[in-house]
Amino acid sequence: MPARKMNQAATLPDAESHVEGFRQVRHNRRTELAEDYVELIADLIDHGGEARQVDIAQRLGVAQPTVAKMLKRLVGDGLVQQKPYRGVFLTTSGRDLAATSRERHRVVEAFLLALGISEETARVDAEGIEHHVSAETLDAFRKFTMGR
Repeated sequence: MPARKMNQAATLPDAESHVEGFRQVRHNRRTELAEDYVELIADLIDHGGEARQVDIAQRLGVAQPTVAKMLKRLVGDGLVQQKPYRGVFLTTSGRDLAATSRERHRVVEAFLLALGISEETARVDAEGIEHHVSAETLDAFRKFTMGR
């Protein structure tokens, strides 16, 4: 890459803008796990009528104690309810968060597919991108895919 191009790429945004970008990324990382859990719980309930801890662990590729710890956090956040000897249930807030997360995933995946990305790669990449895309960018993705 020519030196002039590299110097242009190295220009830093003002400090306030820079801080806001990193603040947003940190926030998204904190909420990403909760969103993945409630989205998966909603999918399990929709497809099998229940979401069990063992199924959540299997689908996420983590140990059951990891799921138990996260479910405790989600209960505390008011997103799920657990009942002894029964599965995990979403609260109204949990269902709303799952629906929002599903929609973001759907839009991001549709955008990637419209760019010619393979179905498998688009599905996997959308899993990460969906948590970090702004409302403005998501709207642009939506408009791009609807105009095709």
